[in-house]
Order: sequence, then structure tokens, then C-alpha cells
Amino acid sequence: MTTSPQTATPSRSRVAAASLIGTAIEFYDFYIYGTAAALVLNAAFFPGLDPVAGTLASFSTFAVAFISRPLGSAVFGHWGDRIGRKSMLVVSLLVMGLSTVAIGLLPGYAAIGVMAPVLLVLLRFTQGIGLGGEWGGAALLATEHAPPGKRGLYAMFPQLGPSVGFIVANGLFLVLGETLSDDAFGSWGWRLPFVASLLLVIVGLYVRLKISETPVFQKAMDQRRIAKVPFAGLMRHQWRRVLLGAGAMTIAYTLFYTATTYCLAYGTNVLEIPKTTMLALTMIGVVFMAAGTVVSAMVSDRLGRRRTLIAGTGAAIAWGLVMFPLMETRSVFLAGLALAGALALMGLIFGPMGAYLPELFRTEYRYSGASVAYSLGGVLGGAVPPLVATGMQAGGMGVMAVGGYVSAMALLSLLCLLALPETGDESL
Repeated sequence: MTTSPQTATPSRSRVAAASLIGTAIEFYDFYIYGTAAALVLNAAFFPGLDPVAGTLASFSTFAVAFISRPLGSAVFGHWGDRIGRKSMLVVSLLVMGLSTVAIGLLPGYAAIGVMAPVLLVLLRFTQGIGLGGEWGGAALLATEHAPPGKRGLYAMFPQLGPSVGFIVANGLFLVLGETLSDDAFGSWGWRLPFVASLLLVIVGLYVRLKISETPVFQKAMDQRRIAKVPFAGLMRHQWRRVLLGAGAMTIAYTLFYTATTYCLAYGTNVLEIPKTTMLALTMIGVVFMAAGTVVSAMVSDRLGRRRTLIAGTGAAIAWGLVMFPLMETRSVFLAGLALAGALALMGLIFGPMGAYLPELFRTEYRYSGASVAYSLGGVLGGAVPPLVATGMQAGGMGVMAVGGYVSAMALLSLLCLLALPETGDESL
């Protein structure tokens, strides 16, 4: 029987484009908020607080999205396992993108008072719901289209989305910081990257609407192997892998958000390194992250996901103890080395995760399982570090304690990986 154009297996380039562009846009949306939280949201929405308290408040709104991400993962995962990967990827992109544009248009505290931070928290919450459904769908789009022995390679593309999104997001902030005065940037300039998200969403929708449903899910549909309540089945049969997968993901988030969000604020406010210099150093570090992502994803097809992840996580334990002594020198070169090392290790861990987390779960609840594990790892590894690090700084514990915290999270992830199986040679 001849395969119809609608069900034909798409080329690698089309799968790569559909999985990469969506995660790039989603993480662009997410990162512009993190950068704004570090640089300007405390003054725009919490003007009555002192600088440290204002930074804590803005990072708290940053953390809200990590708390809502598991909810988004459960909701999108349910329907992604019920009706398909493609449709949920389109909806998640709309939810995330429109929330981001609304943040860019939201009046500040000076205009509408206490309603400004309240609405900011609400929009940040919906951002998290959208992102909670995005990553799992994009990872499944890649892995479930991949031929045998190349799932790591295919899953590399959605894993590159964060690097691309971050470089674009911070590149815009860097340009705005160089071209606008501090008053103009604080008044309206920071809003431009949020509003620009609308154009990116339109491009992403166009690409995603052209992709077909994954052959693995289509086969499950044809064989009537669709769970009525996927999340319930996941919790009944594979809850342990959800928790261990979340723990394994924790250090990737911890490295990233410590290096980008916390260190951006710390380097600018405490070490007095110019804002544009810190943004440039972070962008250079993310290039190393992208390189680590590519290398480790491809290596994991040859050496195995688990072995590759254990090597990266072990190195992160050591780097947590090195990172902040390098930052404390106030040398631009050594600060850049600290960030580049942390982000390169994040890439080494993040690369294989695009295939590893989906491989841990059955087709009937793979969207739910991969998404929830990924998002729960974000609660502990993404929401907590900026708050813990800023609290340690305010409490006089010093940044060396922050480095110890990073190493502790790496140890937690290592223990979880040791309790999980190898999956690279298993069929989906």
C-alpha cells in the first residue's frame, strides 16, 4: 500500500526544524524573563523593596513558572498520550507565546499598583504551564521519528533549543543595553524582547503545523494501545522512574540557572562587572553549552545514555567547588571560565536527556512520564538555586556555600542515575 503524503515519514531536516524551533522559541520566552528578573523587574514591579529583597522578590516570580510546569506537564502529557504529540505542541507554543507578549505589555507598579506584581505572577504561572507541555512533546517528536541507533542524534535538536533561545534572548538584551540609556531600558526597553515573541510564535506555528504525527504513537493508535488516563497508569506502573528521572535532571537545571540567572545578578550587583560584560560572558558560555549538547548526544548513541550522563554529572560535582573561587577573582577572563565550564557541563548532561527520559517510559504514557520528570527536576534544580544562592548571600554565608550547594545537587543526580537502567539499546 502506498503511503500518503500526510502519513509519510518526514525527513530528518523537517523533524529537526520542528523540534528545534519550538524549544528555541519556548526557551527564548523563558530566558528573557530570567534575564529581566536579574536586571530590571525588581525596580519595575517591586520598587518599595531594598535591592536584595527586590531581587529575591523578582526571583520568586521567576520560580513560579517552575512550580506550574509539572501541572502543565500533567495536562499536556495526558492529552499528548491520548490524542497525539503534534496537536499538544501547537497548543503549548500558543500558551507560552501569548503569556510572554502579555508580560511585555503589562503596566508596572507605578501605573497600577499592587495589581502589577499580581498579574505578573499569573502570567508567569501560565508561561510555566506552556513550557511544561513543550519539552516533552518536542523530545518525543524527535525520538519517536528516529531510526534505530540514532535516537540520541535526533533528540539533540530539541536539546539545542535552549542554547539558541538563550543566545537570541540575551543578544537582544545586550543590544538594548548598549543602545539605550539606563532610564530608557528600565522604563520600556526591557519590554521589547517580550513583545517580539509574537513574531517567533507565528514562525513556530507554521513549521509545526507541517509536521506529521510520530510513527510510534500512530502505531499505538492503530493497535488501540492508548491509555484512558495516562497519568494514572504512569503513577501505577512507573512512578519510581518519574522520581529518579527528575532527580537525574536536577543538576542540569542547577548548573544552568546558577550560571545564568544568579551569577548574572551577582556579577553585576556584587562584583560590579558591567551588565553588558556579564551578558556577553554568559552568551559565550552558552556556546560551550551547545557544543557539549551536540557531543554528548552523539556519544550517547555509541557509549550509552547512562554512562555518558554519569561522566558529566561526576565532573559537575568537582566544578561546583571551583566555580565561585574563579568568580571571586573579579577577573573577566576567570569569571567567563567559571560560566563556560558550568554551562559546558550542563550541555554534556542535557544532550542525552532528550532521548533518555522518553526511553524510560512506555508509549502509552511516554509524553506524561518524560514531561513530568523533566519538569519536577526543574522545580528543584531551576526554581530553587537562584533563591537559595541569593538567600545565602543575604545571610552572610558567602558564595562558596553556593558552590557546595551545586556539588550537592550533582551528587543527588549521580545517585539517581546509578539507580536507573541503560535504555539506548531498547526499542520504543
